[in-house]
Amino acid sequence: MTATMRADPTAQKTPNSPKRFWDYATSPDGKRVLELRGPIAPESWFGDETTPQQFRDELMSGSGNIIVWINSPGGDVIAAAEIYSMLMDYPGHVTVKIDGLAASAASVIAMAGSEVLMSPVAMLMIHNPMTAAIGDSEEMLRAVSMLAEVKESILNAYELKTDMDRAELSELMDAETWMDANKAIELGFADGLISPGSTFPTAQPDAGRSAMVFSRRAVTNSLINAITADLSSS
Repeated sequence: MTATMRADPTAQKTPNSPKRFWDYATSPDGKRVLELRGPIAPESWFGDETTPQQFRDELMSGSGNIIVWINSPGGDVIAAAEIYSMLMDYPGHVTVKIDGLAASAASVIAMAGSEVLMSPVAMLMIHNPMTAAIGDSEEMLRAVSMLAEVKESILNAYELKTDMDRAELSELMDAETWMDANKAIELGFADGLISPGSTFPTAQPDAGRSAMVFSRRAVTNSLINAITADLSSS
């Protein structure tokens, strides 16, 4: 998805490398900017000590408030967990701005914001963690157990941010739930809408506007019901 609202393109940026999915910049008014674009950690941070340390060193090398722009389909949950923890530990005010998509692991990172703002056309998606496993039945059971624990850790981040009931959040993850900005604000995943031209916008959504939530499970069930009804009437 092409970003429609982002940091100033004239800002000075740090060099990029194949393993980097992040970029730092300084806005014209001197504020720190961190951009997370594309998949989170194309190469997993599991067992990788160098890349996370590089990310932390760069994050902690500056001071003051920081703006984190996110447009990502998600990726490595280990990397997302580490980045979430680093941003939570950052001493300045962290403003997260979702200008395109914060899906899967990227939605976990977004929850670290002291303030989370979304473009009116941005989307946020949460779902259950996934993996691939090879082996016998015991290996499959271990994979299931591992995924259950990973889900619990992700729920911790969502619960802290939204204050929603844990069981309700779990159901939203089970259904693979997509939210527009208004729905994300309504449920507590975001705090407001991005205002064009402002550095730290606090505009709230129009209460009269409808919010949109998309559940993959609900759509699948609706399709099955429609097919069943059609077959029954034929």
